[in-house]
Amino acid sequence: MKTPETSLFCADTKIKGDVYHQAQALHQGCTRCQACVSQCAFLQKNGTPGDIGASLLAGDTAVDPFACSLCNLCTAVCPARIAPESLFLEMRRQVMARNQRPNRRYAPILNYERRGSSRLFSWYHLPTGCDTVFFPGCTLPGTRPETTWSIYQQLKEQIPQLGMVLDCCHKPSHDLGRQDSFLTWFEDMREWLIRHGVRHIIVACPNCYKVFHGYGQGLTVQTAWELLAGDDIEPISSAIARGRITVHDPCPLRNHQDVHQAVRTILARLGLKIREMRHAKKYTICCGEGGSVGLVNPDMAGKWSEIRKMEAGDDLVVTYCAGCVGFLTRAGIKVVHLGDLLVNPAKALAGKAAVAGAPRTYLNRIRLKRRLQKAIKTCPETILPKKIEYNL
Repeated sequence: MKTPETSLFCADTKIKGDVYHQAQALHQGCTRCQACVSQCAFLQKNGTPGDIGASLLAGDTAVDPFACSLCNLCTAVCPARIAPESLFLEMRRQVMARNQRPNRRYAPILNYERRGSSRLFSWYHLPTGCDTVFFPGCTLPGTRPETTWSIYQQLKEQIPQLGMVLDCCHKPSHDLGRQDSFLTWFEDMREWLIRHGVRHIIVACPNCYKVFHGYGQGLTVQTAWELLAGDDIEPISSAIARGRITVHDPCPLRNHQDVHQAVRTILARLGLKIREMRHAKKYTICCGEGGSVGLVNPDMAGKWSEIRKMEAGDDLVVTYCAGCVGFLTRAGIKVVHLGDLLVNPAKALAGKAAVAGAPRTYLNRIRLKRRLQKAIKTCPETILPKKIEYNL
């Protein structure tokens, strides 16, 4: 499907800058072994990364960078370890730099991002002596406010001076190529945190992890699961823990083995039997939500969930990304969030965990913010990072 974005990379467009250099690197570094093509519907349609790079250099392609999920599976399976994601992300950035208003089909995700970082939904609490904050992201507090609250309370038992930040990491803008906007907003937040003594970020969202890991200079980032894996975890009764489960690792964390191990440690200590799917850990696949592909090419995005559904079979899928839970559930897969398992395993395994959908998710985020404000004694005035209002 040809889109306004795609047209900027048709035959009459001369590529330049980082796109040129990355296309050249793919053309020269790719062995055309087909290892990545066999795994990815996007590459099956467009050819090997080397062929895509060569076509771009020749100026005779209309490859749509917005149809790539940016999941990096191609690099994980590549013998030469080339990185096509970098090319497609840079192509997106050039498109957005030329075309200041993004395709209106991206309005839902950009509106979601805008609300998440607004004064209505954001909130910062830094107790005296705080150098570590819990940053749960946008989706978990909206879909699972009780789970978010419980995770925060468990983390506070380990870190008494733990702070809390309700805000958006702005990964939607990052992945759509709105790099100037992303850097403006994220840097404003990062600099504020560092200026107020914060040095460590604990996240529950894989996308937030990837953003802080890549751009949070001066801040370390760790998942809540790595910390909670060391807690005393009461095993689930054998009557409840019947049957096997399998794990869907979110693709932003494919290269972080410590997180994979922590999640499996928690599940093992709960007494659950794990069957690994073919695509797991480093070789996991996208749930279908990555790169916002589903907003413009739902058939392409759906190819990933088809693979996951086939591999999962009748097993219950456990994942630790609220976005993945939503996308996989809509694809007809039995899936549960790890946080729900920790908070109320009986309900989670029975498929009865309380999970909200829009528009209630927005109300839940406001209620969670107010609950935190009431429960936590703060200074009369809370200074927040400057909130930049922006238009789509």
